[in-house]
This record gives sequence, structure tokens and C-alpha cells, in this order.
Amino acid sequence: MHAPFVSLAAAQSTADPSGPLAWLTWAGTHFIGLFNAAGKQFVGLVTGILPTLIVLLTAMYALTTFIGEERVNRALQWSARWWITRYTVMPVLAVLMLTNPICYSFGRFLPERYKPAFYDSTVSFVHPVTTFFPYANAGELFVWLGVAKGVQDLGVSTVPLALRYLLVGIVVIFIRGIVTERITHLMIKRTGQVELFRSFDEQFAAASNTGRAAA
Repeated sequence: MHAPFVSLAAAQSTADPSGPLAWLTWAGTHFIGLFNAAGKQFVGLVTGILPTLIVLLTAMYALTTFIGEERVNRALQWSARWWITRYTVMPVLAVLMLTNPICYSFGRFLPERYKPAFYDSTVSFVHPVTTFFPYANAGELFVWLGVAKGVQDLGVSTVPLALRYLLVGIVVIFIRGIVTERITHLMIKRTGQVELFRSFDEQFAAASNTGRAAA
């Protein structure tokens, strides 16, 4: 007569464990739930942003190949001559052509005294660039997606926001480049390294002249 009651109690005990077993059950459930959520996120990427990244990256590599590496290098060298293009055109081209983090290697076109400012300017552009060119810094695309989330929830187009984000980014990298260049010049003077950097400038000019002669 008590058998059904005992069976029901046992079933309830099994379905709703207590003590250490409850903690283990909770851990196991959430452990596999974490991977299930990650799998759903991965599927969303495969059917969403990932194809866009691949196509954009392929198109940019094709464009670079079509233009030619030498022409790209000449464009970078041209933009490195003047301060107004050194911290606008040069970082933008570097990030678009080589993506993050290889884009910093374009600093080889600059004398030593300008490399810190170029790095500061370029590294500050790797997030604004993701608005229209997400392939350039795909690993940190979540920054732009986080900025745009509120606008998307309102059902409004993110294109105006993306354009403003990109343009403000160019203004910011220009300011950062100029400020860092001035700070670098002050530090060179304060640390008594003027002659050392002058010798670096001479070596850079000699190497540039040799390269032009060879070309």
C-alpha cells in the first residue's frame, strides 16, 4: 500500500537532487549549456558576418594585387612626407591594405622620430575602420557591434552612425598623431638624443635615396 508512495518519493528525489549532487547537476547543466550557446553563436557568425568578412578580404587582396605592391608602397611613401597625410592617409591605407596587426609594419617608410606617432595614429584606427571594413580588425569587431546595438534595437539604419564613427575616427587619429609627434620631439630634446636621431634621419635619407636610384 505504501509502494506507490515510496516510488513517487524516489522519483522526486531523483528529479530534484539536493546536497552535493545538486551542485554537480547544476555545474553539468551549465557546462554543456555554455558550449551549446557558443555553437549557436558560431552558426550565427557562419550565416551572418563571416561570409562578408571573407568576401571583403578577398576583394581587398585582389585590389592590392591588381594595383601592385610597388605602387602601394609608393603611395605610402608619398603620404609619409607631410604631417597632414602622415596621420590620416597613411594609417588608413595601412589598416585597409595590411589589416591589424601587420599594418604597423608600414612604419618602415618613416624616420625613427615619426614611428611612435604613426603607431599611435594607426592603432587608434583599428576600431573605427570596422564600420565599413570589418575584415581589417575582425577579432575586435565586437567593439563596433556593441556601439551599433542600441541603434539596431530601435530599428534604425546603422549606416549614418557608421559613417560618423569612421569620420570621427579619422579626426581622432590625426589629433593623436600630431600630439604624439610633438611629445616625441620634446622627449628627444629632454633626454639629449638630438644627435642620435639626427644620425637616424641621415641613415633613413641615404637608404631612401639608394632605393630611388635602384628603382
